[in-house]
Amino acid sequence: MTEPVIALDNVHLTLGSGASTVHVLKGMSLEIDAGQSVGIVGPSGSGKSTLLMVLAGLERIDSGTVSVAGAKLNAMSEDQAAAFRGRNIGIVFQSFHLIPNMTALENAAVPLELAGHPDAFEIAARELKAVGLEHRMTHYPGELSGGEQQRVAIARALAPSPKILIADEPTGNLDTATGRQIADLLFQTQREYGLTLVLVTHDSALAGRCDREIRVRSGRIEADGSDKPATPHIVAVNP
Repeated sequence: MTEPVIALDNVHLTLGSGASTVHVLKGMSLEIDAGQSVGIVGPSGSGKSTLLMVLAGLERIDSGTVSVAGAKLNAMSEDQAAAFRGRNIGIVFQSFHLIPNMTALENAAVPLELAGHPDAFEIAARELKAVGLEHRMTHYPGELSGGEQQRVAIARALAPSPKILIADEPTGNLDTATGRQIADLLFQTQREYGLTLVLVTHDSALAGRCDREIRVRSGRIEADGSDKPATPHIVAVNP
């Protein structure tokens, strides 16, 4: 039996201290197979975005285990987790998080440069071309539309060839038509690269496009549509 690419076992996480302490994740357990697309939904404050940050090693859990691509993230130091994330996990945020004084090409090359990759700009240019921005490589974020900025963010996330793509409200700052184009790009990319895609969204239609939909409420998994039939490309990745 194939091991899941993501596995959480009885994960607890609290944030804040004293009277402001909030128990955000309450004994959460979850497994996600390689090549699967998973939509995480739930009301504001339910813990869904925190769950993504835990999967990326950006939040340290209090107890439980977090295994990603065969490695235990919670056993790593911050530096080890950052290096592991750089090799295995691409992240796309709602607010793009581009560096304003860098061009699209320079932004897309950042994770590769940090990793000391000798072909950083060549690979970044290839990924920008793949998301339809070959004509915008020398433009700065302030010269790009919201949809174009999100495409740069996707190219940046894909440049290190990650196994997992995590997206936190990737269409949240975009108009309906542009959001649909970005969603199409994410799913197309997932199919072509054979990635595992995990996204948080308030958009039920976007979540419904995933192979599996997980509903989170009050720090717990309320429903898990894990019996939804896999799409053909998923079968091909995981026979």
